[in-house]
Amino acid sequence: MGVLSWIVVGLIAGWLAGQVMRGGGYGLIGDIVIGIVGGLIGGYLAGALFGVADAVNGINPVSILVAFVGAILLIAVSRMVFHPKTA
Repeated sequence: MGVLSWIVVGLIAGWLAGQVMRGGGYGLIGDIVIGIVGGLIGGYLAGALFGVADAVNGINPVSILVAFVGAILLIAVSRMVFHPKTA
């Protein structure tokens, strides 16, 4: 997958994850970074858990879905680590 594909999939997945998890995005660069890292996380998990080789492989709905799920996990874990609720 080319750099432009990574950026486009990252932007879409990061923006969607930002909307679902927070109600707003993280800005253009933040959405791209979250989506790209989410694609790496989602691709790894898809391969490890479901045996799907090369789950993020271009600009298509499956790649966006895998990156979206990874981005959701990234946001959720980062919130648990950096913003723990105090009781």
